Amino acid sequence: MNLTILTPEKELYSGSVRSVKVPGSGGQFEVLSGHAPIVSSLDKGTVRVVDTNGDRKEYAIEKGFIEVLHNDVSVLVTQADAPSE
Repeated sequence: MNLTILTPEKELYSGSVRSVKVPGSGGQFEVLSGHAPIVSSLDKGTVRVVDTNGDRKEYAIEKGFIEVLHNDVSVLVTQADAPSE
């Protein structure tokens, strides 16, 4: 599954991942390979990424959106802090 995390200023992440967990406006949810297509708004919170090597990164975000379509995940946020390990 491919993930891209973007702010208006820059691309924060682009690569293959096992999972991504996001703070959806209706509650936190996790996206895994084969997830059904979805578009959802995101609230302030933490995006948790597990890459294909099992490494974990966390991004503190402000509001945004996520789109999942054919194992391509796009996270568009107004602002995000540098990843923490």
